[in-house]
Parts: sequence; C-alpha cells; structure tokens
Amino acid sequence: MSQTVSVPQGLPMERDAGPFDPPRLITQLREARPVSPMIFPDGHEGWLVTGYDVVRRLMADTRFSSRQDLGILHMPYEAPDMPAATEPSPQVPGLFVAMDPPDHTRLRRRLTGAFTVKRMKQLEEHIIDIAERQLDELARLTPPVDLVKEFALPVPSLVICQLLGVPYTDRETFQVNSAKFLVKDQSLDEKMAAYQALTTYLSELVTDKRAAPGDDILSDLARHDDLTIEELTGVAFLLLFAGHETTANMLALGTFALLEHPEQLAELRADPDLLPGAVEELLRYLSIADIFYRYATEDIELGGETIGKGSTVVVSLLAANRDPLRFDHPDTLDIHRKARGHLSFGHGIHQCLGQQLARIEMRAGFEGLLRRFPTLELAVPADEVKLKTDMNIYGVHELPVTWTETAR
Repeated sequence: MSQTVSVPQGLPMERDAGPFDPPRLITQLREARPVSPMIFPDGHEGWLVTGYDVVRRLMADTRFSSRQDLGILHMPYEAPDMPAATEPSPQVPGLFVAMDPPDHTRLRRRLTGAFTVKRMKQLEEHIIDIAERQLDELARLTPPVDLVKEFALPVPSLVICQLLGVPYTDRETFQVNSAKFLVKDQSLDEKMAAYQALTTYLSELVTDKRAAPGDDILSDLARHDDLTIEELTGVAFLLLFAGHETTANMLALGTFALLEHPEQLAELRADPDLLPGAVEELLRYLSIADIFYRYATEDIELGGETIGKGSTVVVSLLAANRDPLRFDHPDTLDIHRKARGHLSFGHGIHQCLGQQLARIEMRAGFEGLLRRFPTLELAVPADEVKLKTDMNIYGVHELPVTWTETAR
C-alpha cells in the first residue's frame, strides 16, 4: 500500500505534462490509491480523493459536509488552494455552496425555478443573439485580437448581468475583483480585499433592488422578506462569480483545445450536430474547476479506507474525469465520446445550479465562433499562450487569435 502523501508546498495541482493534461502526481495517486491519506502544508492530516467512483460517491454523501466552519479553510469561498490557517472559517450568509441542509436547501430552493431546463431553453435564442452580437464586434476588429477580452469574457458576463439585473457598465468592478479573488499566491488580506470590494458593491445593489425591484433574478430574491441583505449579497456573489468566470474560461480554453486538435475542429465545422457532445467532452477533458473540499462529520468508509470524523477531504474532479476505469483513453480529446456522466458540474446536492445555462452559452459561443471565423488560428505559438496556472480556476489569461476571412 502506498505511503501518505506529503505536500509541503501545497496541493500537487500543476498541469505539468502540458496545457491539457492532469498533474502527473495526481494521476499516479489515482492509479495507486484513489483515496489517499495526505499531509497538508500546515502539517495536519487529511485525505485526497481522485478516483471517479469514489469521488461520485463522496459528493453524493451528505455526511461529507461543505460547511467550512467545520474545516480549516479560512476563506469565504470554496477555493482550490490550501492556506496554512487552521482556524475554522465562519459561515458566510447566502453562500449556499458552503452550506449543508437545511440552510443549503432553503436558499437553493429559492433559485431552482430561475434555472430550470425549461426556463433556460426559453432563454436560448436570446443567448444566441448576445453571442452573435459579440461576434459582430469581433469581426470588425483587425486581427490579431485577444479572444478572452473580445469574446470569451463578454458573452457570459452580458448573459449573467441581464439575468441577475447587474448593470453591465459595472463589469470592471466584478471582473477585476473576481480575477483578483482567484489568484493563488497572495495573502489572505489581498484575497479578502477583492472579496470585500465585490460584496460591498453587491450589497448596495441588492439593497436598491429590495427598495425598487425590477424584472430579474436578484429582484425576485429581494422580494422575499425572510432573506436578509447579507444573505442576498452572498447569493449574488456566488451567482455573479460562478456565472461569468467558469463559462469564460471554458470558451477560451475550449477554443485553444480545439485549435490544437485541427481534425476534430474540422469535423465540428462540417457537422454542427456534433457540438452538444463536443461541449460535454470539453467540460470533461478540461475540468477547469478542479479542487473542492469536504469535511467528514463522522467516521466514514470510502474506497476501503476509513475517513475519521473531522477530517478534511480534498476532491479532484480533474482526476475523476480522467479516470480510465470510467472513460476509455481519458487523456484524449474525442468529440465523439459519450462524455455525459462527467463530474465537471459536481454531483449530489451541490451540483452546479447553472449548468444548463453554461451549456447553452458554450454551444452558442463555439457554434458561432467556428461558423463566423472559418480560418481562425492562434496568433502565437501554442507554448506562448499564457495559462492560468496562477489561478484557482484553470484557463488562459489571453488567447491571441487571427483569421483571414469571416462568414455569416
């Protein structure tokens, strides 16, 4: 049996084999011991879970708590780095991703109707229009351009702003501070400053919506008197943050991946019906949101190991999505793969509320981009693309692209 893993400098999450490959150490751990004991940077012992079946089982088991006040994360959000602080984090009002039932249930239930499959299908044409207008703007530019700045970030930002009722003119506030919040190597004070800037802005916004509600999700929530301003602010932070950061990174990194797989890119252009399956495969293959934390509320058996009460458990979705026991040739991008069942949106009661919205945005974004720019290519060598190895959500900082012709 393998020895306990020691990670004195932090979790072994550098994608060291290439921009689209999982960390070698994580892959080795999954093969040797999918539920591995590990020693955290501050010296305390916990567990790292990497196998598909055990990750799925863990995330469906509510005995593994999401409450950070039970664990050691001194953070207001479920972040993929492990600071050395051992003081439990206080619960943040409204941040239901870090809550258990019944608190989690009460808040999430308020939002379920806004994100149903039916409601998202009704929004699909509008989302396609937003993507097409942004593609019009992109086509007017002289290449090379940064696809992140001109397309991947604006599209989900515009969509989530309209849904939530956040003025798009304020995007500088939330885009800049969201990015700052995700930086790995910074002090807790710096991270908290970005968080405070975001929540101060959102607190003022939801207070205004309570006084004069409009036709948007935050206004609908503000009409509920049992939700405090602090709770509304926490919910708004979660929805705005997750609603633009994750999809923006998927659009940019997904485009990079397709440009690096030209045969599959050509197939997608020739047959747009392949796109829904390709989106699922890109979600699995890229796994941009990788690390999550859970805390054992009792002694729990998982994968032949006993995880003691109070233990911190680190879950790697990337490792699970690349498990060869679940997906054949998992380190290969294959747009024909039946990748449904991937864990990129999580699993269990915390499965991503906005997953249908994200799928529609990605389908609209990739379809429009490939159709409108048939000669799209990188404007720099692939190894010069700036990867977000310094951030807690994976992606690219910039994606310089060029083209020689456009189409409708």
